[in-house]
Amino acid sequence: MTHDVIISGGTLVDGTGDEVRKADVAIDKGRISRVGDLEGEKAGQTIDATDKIVTPGFVDLHTHLDAQIAWDPEMRPSSYHGVTTALIGNCGVTFAPVSAGKSEYLAKLMEAVEDIAADAIIDGLPWNWESFGEYLDTVQSLRPTLNVVALAGHSAIRFEAMGDKACDKDVQADEQELARIVELVEESVAEGAVGFSTSRFLGHRVPDGRLTPGTWANPIETEAIQQAVVDAGGRGGLFQVAPDMQTRYEVEREMFERGAEIGCQVLFSGGTGGDGDGGVSRWQEFFQRNNEAGNRIAGICHTRPSGSFFGLAQQSFLRTSAWIELMKLPTISDRVDAMRDPSTREKLISEAKEAGGFGPTARILHPMGLGEYPDYDLDRKGSLQQLAEASGKDPVDIYVERLLESEGRELWNLWAFGGALENQWKYMQLPYVIPMLGDAGAHVGQFTDADSPTFLLSELTRDRGVYSLSEAVHRISGKSAEVLGLKERGCIREGWHADVNVIDYEALGSCHPEYVNDFPHNGGRLVVKSRGYDATLVAGQVVIQDGEYTGHRPGEVIREFQRG
Repeated sequence: MTHDVIISGGTLVDGTGDEVRKADVAIDKGRISRVGDLEGEKAGQTIDATDKIVTPGFVDLHTHLDAQIAWDPEMRPSSYHGVTTALIGNCGVTFAPVSAGKSEYLAKLMEAVEDIAADAIIDGLPWNWESFGEYLDTVQSLRPTLNVVALAGHSAIRFEAMGDKACDKDVQADEQELARIVELVEESVAEGAVGFSTSRFLGHRVPDGRLTPGTWANPIETEAIQQAVVDAGGRGGLFQVAPDMQTRYEVEREMFERGAEIGCQVLFSGGTGGDGDGGVSRWQEFFQRNNEAGNRIAGICHTRPSGSFFGLAQQSFLRTSAWIELMKLPTISDRVDAMRDPSTREKLISEAKEAGGFGPTARILHPMGLGEYPDYDLDRKGSLQQLAEASGKDPVDIYVERLLESEGRELWNLWAFGGALENQWKYMQLPYVIPMLGDAGAHVGQFTDADSPTFLLSELTRDRGVYSLSEAVHRISGKSAEVLGLKERGCIREGWHADVNVIDYEALGSCHPEYVNDFPHNGGRLVVKSRGYDATLVAGQVVIQDGEYTGHRPGEVIREFQRG
C-alpha cells in the first residue's frame, strides 16, 4: 500500500498528555491511517521528522479573525505558530446575525474594540449574509487555510434585538426583546455556532464611548442565553466570557457557575495579580469544586507579559504635541529621520519630561532588543526604569536613544497582563487552565500574542520547565479540542483528522514582531513569525513549510460538535 503522506522517524507527542515515544505517522484521505513503525512502507510524500517532534495541530481558543479571513485566508499570524483550528467570534464581537443596514454598526464596533479599520471590514467582506449560518457559508467559500470554529456574539445579537439602546447601562431587555435574543441564539447554534460569547470587560467600548452590548446584561438575560445554547446544541455548548473581574468579581463567578449548572462549557479569560499568590489558590478551589461536581468551567490566559507594544510603528507611549506630530509622518523611517534633527529631538524630549515622562509605567515597560530573536526579559533585569537607573539618565532619554539606535525597529512591551510571572505560571499549571490566548485579528497594530503556542513550548516549556513537553502540547491541542467539543481532533490517533505539526523543538522560537501594511486600504498591523516549524498539515495537506505557505487551503468550517 502507498500512503498519501508518511511522517517518519519523529518523536510523537500525541496530545493526550501521555509520555512521548518514537513513531511514524501515515496519512490517507485527510485522516491519520497508521501510527507506529512504518519502515518499508511507501508514500506519495515523505516528511523526515528525524530529531523532530510530531504533535497535533494546536487549537487556539481566542482569536478575532472573523473579518481578516476574507483578505488573508492564510490566517496569519496564527498559522505561523502551529495552529490548525481557530475559534473566532470571541468577546461578543461578531458579524452575524445582521439584518440589512446594520453591517456598518458591527464594523465600527469591531474597529473600536479590536483596532481594525471599519472601512477595511466593510470593503473587505462581501456582507452577503444575514443569518449566522449564512455567515459560516461565506467563511467556507473563502477557502481558509486553517479550520474555523465560530461563536455567536452578544454584541450582534443584542443590537439586532434591541437596537442602539443595547449599550445603555440602565436598560435591560424587555420580555419581547429577550425572546428575540433567545431566538437568535438558538438559531445561530442550530446553524453551526459552537456556542455564545459575551464581553463584560470595561475596556471594550463602542465608538460613542459606551460599553459594548451585553456588558450590563442582567442574570435574567445571561441565564436565558445559557439555556438557549444548551437547548439548541446540547450539553457542553460553549459560553465564552471576557469578564470584569475587577469590579464584579462575585457576579461574574456566579454567572460562570450558573452557566455550568445549566449545562454549558464555560470558558473565560483570566490571569493573576502581583499581590500574594495573585488569586491562584482561590481559582484552584473554584475550578476544582465546580469540575469535580460535573460543572465544566475552564480558563484561558496569556503565556507571556502582554498589553501593548510601543515604539515608532503605530503607537508611541508619549502623547505630547511633538510626539503626536511625529507619529503622523507616514513611515517609520520618516519618523527616525525627523528624530535625528537636534531641534526636533530636543522638543520631543523636553515636552515629554515636562508632561511627566513615563511615570510608574517605566517599571513595566520592557524593550525587546535587536538580537536575532526578541528578548522578553523574563529575568526582569531590563525594564525602562532599570535601564535608566543603571545609566543615570531619565527614562525619556533612554527611550529616544534606543529608538534612534535601532532605526525605529525596537518595540517596547508593556507588561499590563501576565507580568506577575511566578503567579501566572502557577495559575496556568492549574488543571483547568489553558495557556492559549492568541488574540490574532485583534488589536492588530497595537500588539500581538499570536505566538502564544510557540512561546509556551520554547521559552516556558523547553527553557524554564513550567510544563513538561507532553503536558504543554496536551493543553493546547487535546484539552483545547475537548473544551470545544471537537470530534476526532486534537490528538494523533488512527482514524482522526490529520492536523499535524512537525517541529524542530530545539530551534523553536518566536521572531520579532514586524509592522506591515497588508490590510485593505493599506491598513497596518503587527505580524510575528516563528522558527522551528518544519511543516504544518491541515487535513493531511502541508499548508506551511519552513515558514512559507504552500498554497493549499483545506480548512473546514466546523459545525458539528461532541455533546453530552
